[in-house]
Amino acid sequence: MEPQAILVIVVTLVMGWFAFGILYNLRHGDALLKWMKAGLPRIGERATYRWLGTSVAELGISQAKPPLRSLQIMVALSPRDVPWLWLPAYLRGRRDTLIFRAQLTTAPKIDMDWVQPAFWTGRMAVEDAAEKNWPQSEYQNLQLLAPAVFQKLAVSMLERLAEPMQALSPAYHRVSLRRDEPHLEIHLPLPDYKHIPADQYFNALQDLARQVSQSEAPLA
Repeated sequence: MEPQAILVIVVTLVMGWFAFGILYNLRHGDALLKWMKAGLPRIGERATYRWLGTSVAELGISQAKPPLRSLQIMVALSPRDVPWLWLPAYLRGRRDTLIFRAQLTTAPKIDMDWVQPAFWTGRMAVEDAAEKNWPQSEYQNLQLLAPAVFQKLAVSMLERLAEPMQALSPAYHRVSLRRDEPHLEIHLPLPDYKHIPADQYFNALQDLARQVSQSEAPLA
């Protein structure tokens, strides 16, 4: 086969992949954002959103209802439009992910992470915890990271959050609590928005945030 013919085939395949990846991400992301809008009044009355490229959409509520003060939602999709970016990202564990970053009316009393180390953001949390010399232990098939002084309280917190977390999602990639902002950060698979009512989903998020806000201070 002539080199020019090979070049035409390669360019056609790359452009076809690029077009399919963009179309899939934008349609998938827009459908999810449309679903969210039906439930967001549970969180706050005014929300803004924008696409940051073709793989990430950002939605923000600056004035949220208690126990939230503000909420940022990131829809991080796999970079399907660029094959040489998609494959390394896939091998590093990047999948379509929904990320919540929340400021609460009452901050949690501990710092901790509960993560899936094989997932890209979980791996980042493990590396960050290692730099801080946080102990690492297994809890419910994920890794619990927290300062030594907070280890027992972190386990107690996860036990307390088990029910509202299950109501929100059956699986998690990362759950982070911080005394500083953002107080609550959650990374999880995209919800089954074709079958789950949006108001039910965001009610569960509110319940989870409420339980975090009601956490007890550590003993001296």
